[in-house]
Amino acid sequence: MSKNPTIFDPVHWKKNFYLFLTGQFLSGITSMVVQYAIIWYLTKTTGSATVLSLAMLLGMLPMVLLSPFAGPLIDRWNKKTLLIVTDIIVAIFAVILSIAGTISPEFPLWLVFVSLLVRSIAQTFQMPTIQSILPTMVPEEELTKVNGQFSMVQSANFIIAPALGAVLYSMVPMNFLILLDVLGAVFGVGLLLLVTIPRITSEGEPIHLLADTKFGFKKLIENKGLWYITIVGAIFMLLFMPAASLYPLMTMNYFNGSVGQAGLVEVVYSVGMLIGGAVIGIFGNWKNRMNLIFFAYAVIGVTISLSGLLPPTNKGFLYFVLLNSIAGFATPYFNTLLMAMIQQSYESNVLGRVLGVLNSLMSITGPVGLLFAGPLADKIGVEKMFLIAGIGALVCGVINFMIPAARNYDKELQKRLVEEKELAEKSNNTGL
Repeated sequence: MSKNPTIFDPVHWKKNFYLFLTGQFLSGITSMVVQYAIIWYLTKTTGSATVLSLAMLLGMLPMVLLSPFAGPLIDRWNKKTLLIVTDIIVAIFAVILSIAGTISPEFPLWLVFVSLLVRSIAQTFQMPTIQSILPTMVPEEELTKVNGQFSMVQSANFIIAPALGAVLYSMVPMNFLILLDVLGAVFGVGLLLLVTIPRITSEGEPIHLLADTKFGFKKLIENKGLWYITIVGAIFMLLFMPAASLYPLMTMNYFNGSVGQAGLVEVVYSVGMLIGGAVIGIFGNWKNRMNLIFFAYAVIGVTISLSGLLPPTNKGFLYFVLLNSIAGFATPYFNTLLMAMIQQSYESNVLGRVLGVLNSLMSITGPVGLLFAGPLADKIGVEKMFLIAGIGALVCGVINFMIPAARNYDKELQKRLVEEKELAEKSNNTGL
């Protein structure tokens, strides 16, 4: 069940991992600055919840439609090459969009959407690739902490990118700002060339997309506890993603704020995520990580619900900022701890296929919610979408807790890992 402990380099793994982490940080921050700039551009030029929801929908569809088929490719292809190629493709489309914005007075909306779609397709391959790489680069006992540190890097990107993006958006023409994606590709590819990514046994094997996808689904559904957690997570995404896509409108329309204030909300949410990720990175060896996932459901549910009840005043906006910093703190406890459990539940040579199916199932309900998010928000008010999302999070947390296989999943997983480790040590001693 667990990953092969001999894949990582036991001597130099820290240097190798932190070099990889640095590259992801530098490429990630430039990409996110561009992402925020595009969203703010759409918000200011259209002011439409429907347009924002459509942009978010295009960002999620590849994850839903392609993830099950991306998994087999990730397991079979060279992972370093895959990360490099996707970075280069994103940079090429950034150049195309920049040229279009230079020769036209406004960016063609269809080309903006195409650019968002390409970025999402790249992300569909990149995230599962990174998630499947980590267990091969670090010792198993360090996996939760390493995921916490990776979450910290992502959170740091979320902190710096909105603030930097707001400043650059007001100072730099949009057609030049987009070219930051090219700089990010230079950083990402350059450092990735220096990183050693261990090969796994399935690399280079023949690819059978349908059979491999079916295999990944079978491996996931056999694992009852994780299967139930995935289904509940999908329901949570159905209810939460509509509100998540409307953060800029909540700040700029409901609270009558500015781009800078919209960036501030993103920053404080990410500061909370950074602190939460730091706690996981330092104190990551918990005996039952499901308790912390239930904690995350509860905190996110309460804070997002209260956000939807705030008055549209300056004081209300200050409370909105505070509540989102608390919600941000709770977020890594769901994402990071669940990913660590998944990585420990499967061998590295099948992890990509399982992650492909799991990411698709966790994301599939998001676009369904987004189809209704824009028109519904335009009709009932954007703040009501936050209230619905918060109540939905609380209900999902309760459902998860009431299912014994989900509630006890991590306790059973850690028990099996200890037994496997003891059996391996006994076998090695016998061999000696």
